[in-house]
Amino acid sequence: MSVTRVFDLLDRYENNFADKTDVFGVKRNGKWINYSAKDYIDISHKISYGLLSLGINKGDKIATISSNRPEWNFVDMAILMAGAVHVPLFTSLSSEDYQYILEHCEAKLVFVSDLCLYNLVREAIGQEHADKLVYSFDEIENVKNLEEIVKAGEQGAVYYKEELEATKKSIVEADFATLIYTSGTTGESKGVMLSHKNLVQNFLAATQVFKLGPDDKYLSILPLCHVGGRMGNYQTQYSGSSLYYAENMGTIAANMKELAPNGFDAVPRILEKVFDNVIAKGKKLKGMKKFIFFWAVKLGLKYKQNSQSSWWYKKRLKLADRLIFSKWREALGNNIRLVGCGGAALQPRLERVFWASGIKVLNMYGLTETSPIITINRQEEPDLKLGSVGALIDGVELKIADDGEILCRGHNVMLGYYKNEELTKQVFDEEGWFHTGDVGYLDEGKFLVITDRKKEIFKLSSGKFIAPQIIENKIKESLCVDQVMVVGECEKFASAIISPNIAYIKEWCAQNNLKYTSKEEIIQKPEIYTLIQEDIKQCNKNLAKPERILRFRLVSDEWSPNSGELSPTLKLRRRFITEKYQDLIDQIYAKQAI
Repeated sequence: MSVTRVFDLLDRYENNFADKTDVFGVKRNGKWINYSAKDYIDISHKISYGLLSLGINKGDKIATISSNRPEWNFVDMAILMAGAVHVPLFTSLSSEDYQYILEHCEAKLVFVSDLCLYNLVREAIGQEHADKLVYSFDEIENVKNLEEIVKAGEQGAVYYKEELEATKKSIVEADFATLIYTSGTTGESKGVMLSHKNLVQNFLAATQVFKLGPDDKYLSILPLCHVGGRMGNYQTQYSGSSLYYAENMGTIAANMKELAPNGFDAVPRILEKVFDNVIAKGKKLKGMKKFIFFWAVKLGLKYKQNSQSSWWYKKRLKLADRLIFSKWREALGNNIRLVGCGGAALQPRLERVFWASGIKVLNMYGLTETSPIITINRQEEPDLKLGSVGALIDGVELKIADDGEILCRGHNVMLGYYKNEELTKQVFDEEGWFHTGDVGYLDEGKFLVITDRKKEIFKLSSGKFIAPQIIENKIKESLCVDQVMVVGECEKFASAIISPNIAYIKEWCAQNNLKYTSKEEIIQKPEIYTLIQEDIKQCNKNLAKPERILRFRLVSDEWSPNSGELSPTLKLRRRFITEKYQDLIDQIYAKQAI
């Protein structure tokens, strides 16, 4: 049968993968637990009957605030079968954010995964409303549990089965399926309305690119409320692959070794961390082992796709693979061949070195508003070009406006912004083109290259335009740098605020007998400033004169979504960072005699 609505995936399981015993895997109490296709189908339907018994109607909004786990999928399918709208929210939001969103969407129910999130929601909506609206996946004293809805659905199946089937038949692919709130990097929450067609056509396109099968395992890392993580979630299910959920960001490497997956999803920040950890281990090697390690890395950084590589390069790469890169794959479970990557700009050097190591990073581009994929690199030529974000998926159009903005039109584009017709009108032109806000160009007339966010490009007082993302990615090639934001709007030159890689710098301090008592003291050390300054100088050699970083300041804070410097999808929240470090920025430009 064809899949046109998200919940048709359940029928696909019944028809194609009914005997599958490991649709989902999750680690609990130190042990991996599996859910079968039968579990998925049965539990999802029971929850849907339970929702109907609670008076949920077509079009009602139901929110989930949860870590990645099978229950998220059970509830997701149940909501969509009942004709309600799923509102998945990041677990890293504040109680104020939850209050605004839950009120704005008029949520009829809220599902949370644990006590910590329950407390945040209770703070946001008050005890009285929490008692009425909130259900938990974990068992929490005096809090309603998902199991109550499952049991209600089991007991009421005879009454609600016919109603559910009628509701499912009434749902068409153009119907509103999910409401995803995205603040991007501005802090202004917008509710993006996506249809079944938006989601389905996108994950069908992804399955054609990833080409996973029933024998494959995929490690889910991105939050399921993230449209990219959700797309990966669905495309894996469509392929009949087994989907395992990483415990958390800190256990990814351990989970890889335990599960030996064939692929995983990521944002560039995750790949940066993986690469930095590998390089840090290489730095600890001695003698010939260290020499061979970095010979292989340098070779990998020069990787070109097959048709552009010489026979001599391929011969050396084969040797590097046997000596070094095979060990990288072994550390990741030995079966990794694919990584789906999107959400932010990926450093080209990382893309090259992972491909050189036998791990195909499928770089893609899109937004929440585009469900998300607009373009994606394929696994082989002629639809592959490293350094780009790939070619269009079928059914989607793209053009570059006169000012360089990327415009998109097709089955992937959202229905609009919830309760905000004015904002919706602002992002669509008269011909129906959606204005992405990103700037880029088409290489060879086919492969999209992103240069920056239109709103993030700024002008120096000289009139020269600066695209900060490109510069930031070059600076982050330094092992000393964890995060960086380029500043300098209306100033004479560009500068940077840098959050150092404290773990690496601590190791450097130990090797060089440099004493310190705190992170704050480390960044005040002249030796550390000089160390990073040397890397900045090297970076500047590859930049045009106006783009060069002439001054920088170090901060001891580690930037994260919880502390506010990064969005939930790990992008820089530039306004927040600017406000937080305004005094440092003022210091940079207090004296401009260079």
